[in-house]
Amino acid sequence: MTSTGALPSARVNDRAIHRISAPSGARPRVIVVMPAYNAAKTLERTYADIPHGRVDQIILVDDVSHDETVEIARQLGLDVIIHQQNLGYGGNQKTCYDAALAAGADVVVMLHPDYQYDATRIPALIEPILAGQADLMLGSRFLGDPLAGGMPRWKYISNRFLTIVENVAFGLRLSEYHTGLRAYSRRLLEVIPYHLNSDDFVFDQELVAQVVAAGGLQIAEIAVPTRYFEEASSVNFRRSVVYGLSTLRVVLRFVLHRLRIRRSKKLTARAPAPETTPPAT
Repeated sequence: MTSTGALPSARVNDRAIHRISAPSGARPRVIVVMPAYNAAKTLERTYADIPHGRVDQIILVDDVSHDETVEIARQLGLDVIIHQQNLGYGGNQKTCYDAALAAGADVVVMLHPDYQYDATRIPALIEPILAGQADLMLGSRFLGDPLAGGMPRWKYISNRFLTIVENVAFGLRLSEYHTGLRAYSRRLLEVIPYHLNSDDFVFDQELVAQVVAAGGLQIAEIAVPTRYFEEASSVNFRRSVVYGLSTLRVVLRFVLHRLRIRRSKKLTARAPAPETTPPAT
C-alpha cells in the first residue's frame, strides 16, 4: 500500500529501506537510458531538458531506426548502442539495463526520447531511491491532468481501468502503471529476472508484477507533466487493445502465482532482495 511519506513530492510506501551509499563516499552514479526507435524529431529536445548536473551518463539504445536518431545521439555526445535487428520495446530495455549495470549505475532512469515526458522532473524522481524510500519510481501522468495535456479520452479510460485492476491484484494504490518515465535502484535490477520478460510493450507491466512478487522492494510515484503532439510516439488503438489484453494476462499470471495455483518462473526473483548497508553515523 502506498501513502504519503517524508518526501512531500512523492507518494511512497510505509516501510522504508536504507539510503543508497556509494563506495568510498562517492556520489551514487545515476544513468539515464533511452530505448529509441525513430526519435530523430524529438531526441534533441528531450536531451536538453535532462538536468545534466544530476546525471552521470546517458545511454541510448537504437532499435534499427530508419531516421537520423543515431547521428543526432552521437552529435549530442550520448553513448550509443545499436541493435543489428529490431528487438522490440521490451528487448530494447533489456539492453538498456544490462548496459547501465555494466557501467556501474546505482540508479537507472528510463526515459522515452519522444519528448512526451518532462525530463526536468528527474531529480524529484530519483530522490526517493537515493533516500532509501523506494526501489522503483514511476512518473505518473494521473497525479496531474493528463486530459489537459492532450491524452486521448479512450486512452485515459483504458489506462484508468487497467490501473484499477492492477491495484486490486497487487495490493497497491498507485495512480498509474503505464508510464514511459521510470527509475530503478541497482538492487532491483539485480534481483528481478527481467530477461525473462516479453520483448513487446507489456515488458513494463511484467516488471512491476515481478517487483511486487519479489517482496522487499518498494514502489512509489511522483507527478510528471506530459505532452501529446504529432511527433510524440503513441501506440495506435489496435496495438493498445493487444497491450491491454496482455496486461490482463500479466495480472492473471500474478494472481495464480500468488495463490500458488500455478507458479511462474518469471515471478521468481533471482535471489531475495538484499538489504543495503546503512550509512555510517
